[in-house]
Amino acid sequence: MNDCFICDKHAEVIETAGITIHEDEYVYVGHIDRAGAPNYLGHIMIDLKRHVPTLAELTTDEATVFGIIMARVSKALKESESAEHIYALVSGNSVPHLHMHLIARYPGTPKEHWGPMDVYGWEDAPMGTEEDVVRLCLRLKTYLEEDDHE
Repeated sequence: MNDCFICDKHAEVIETAGITIHEDEYVYVGHIDRAGAPNYLGHIMIDLKRHVPTLAELTTDEATVFGIIMARVSKALKESESAEHIYALVSGNSVPHLHMHLIARYPGTPKEHWGPMDVYGWEDAPMGTEEDVVRLCLRLKTYLEEDDHE
């Protein structure tokens, strides 16, 4: 697909922050990249590898894998990163390639900053550097690879 950020990411035409948390034939899981700006730690993206615009175009196999990894990564954010809540968002307004944002909300987040993008407005939000993102990705990757969490 021409001019698709997510397709370009998977074709390694562009580089993004962090490391691969999980990848299989259907999905890719990584941390959001804010083009050099500090990253909200725990803002994860699950990309469908096949180029489709919305959930409605998923095959049964893709939907199964997408749902399972969504649940597993959410659990990893809660147990490995001590998140108290996980926001899940599929929009598709700016990039017409199916991807889901999973955004951790951490204990102590004021209620006025609850919401998938509202957490970014909290002045004490856990923002991090590329190195912080890599460490978080490695923790999640390790968590997902351990058999006893299935």
